Amino acid sequence: MSVKFSVAVIGCGGFARGFVPLFKAHPAVGTVSVCDLIPERAKEYSEKFEVPIIDTFENALADPSVDAIAIFTQRHLHGPMVIKALYAGKHVYSAVPMASEPDECRQIIEAVNKTRKIYMMGETCIYYPCAMYCKAEYEKGTFGRFVYGEAQYYHDLSHFGAQYNSDRMYSAGLPPFLYPTHSTAMMLWATGAYVTRVTALGYVDKEPNTPFAVGENVYGNSFSNEFSLMQLSNGGVARINECRRIGFKAPSSSVQSFYGTKGGYQFSNAQHILTTLTPTGVDLRDVSAEVNPMAMENNRTNDVEFKRRVANHGWAGSDFSPPQAEDVKRLPASYEKLGSGHMGSHKFLIDDFCTAVRDNKLPRVNAWFSARCTIPGLLAHESAKLGGVPINVPDYGDAPEDWE
Repeated sequence: MSVKFSVAVIGCGGFARGFVPLFKAHPAVGTVSVCDLIPERAKEYSEKFEVPIIDTFENALADPSVDAIAIFTQRHLHGPMVIKALYAGKHVYSAVPMASEPDECRQIIEAVNKTRKIYMMGETCIYYPCAMYCKAEYEKGTFGRFVYGEAQYYHDLSHFGAQYNSDRMYSAGLPPFLYPTHSTAMMLWATGAYVTRVTALGYVDKEPNTPFAVGENVYGNSFSNEFSLMQLSNGGVARINECRRIGFKAPSSSVQSFYGTKGGYQFSNAQHILTTLTPTGVDLRDVSAEVNPMAMENNRTNDVEFKRRVANHGWAGSDFSPPQAEDVKRLPASYEKLGSGHMGSHKFLIDDFCTAVRDNKLPRVNAWFSARCTIPGLLAHESAKLGGVPINVPDYGDAPEDWE
């Protein structure tokens, strides 16, 4: 695409607030507009960011001047809205998850194939330092053959805030594995594998006044925490957890461990340990300075509150880390003074999408990878409902190499 393209941001809630400036500042983007079913929200965004309003999602789809749709609506709406937008001839950026039904993921892949439009899911955690570090070391051969790993998304309800908890039917009672990609993506990105089979169990919530109760959510869901084992295509096994009542805050998403036939990685709070086999035993090295955000490491020795701050999301917003160094170099200069979020990943994600649309190339988190991250979680919830019955996971292949 030789000319700048336009983006309509759909959904003016709290999360989209950090992305409108990134779309506006990207050199590949011309006009940015906003849309929300609640007019007051759209008006507030319009005034704050100095952007025009499009009244409805349908009008955005029908508007020939809109080239791309960025979806930041409620999670259960993503799949149907993405499909409609693709068939309306729009490129699509969507917040996670890809969809709430496995077949919606298949339909999105089908729509991308038919329309040849760019689709990207905004999965932050492929840019988390732990995932990037494990991926780089695995590809170097440090770990040997992958054997076992652990990844998780621990986000206790008490940290979501009153606004989230007030939306009990669609948000607060959501089965954890219907929002799976903050845990699955890290492991699949690092290994390059995909899930072939899954089994899972759930924790039935016992707290008073819980949104995880019959009649309190539209899902008929009673699990506030779900835990799974996933067989990967490379023969290894991953433990993947999604928890919403876990008495834990940060780091919410992490690769907890990563083991191969030649070495292993372990993580706790701000400490990252690499072990490798040697002819005489095991070599153990603290690689924290190679993984943590630079700003975090600079405060390790002179901040008496260091450990507490790490456990409360200190340095988890816009601070970059060594594994991200190469990606930082390709960011546009217009991003330098803008904020980011989720370990600095927001800047990378929007640049990924905008350059993919501009150059007509598939982004890293394309439809095929997005489906591989999403479907195992959706089926893990089905397994948990059945008491741990193993379920085979369908796979729709790798992204095509001949996209152009």
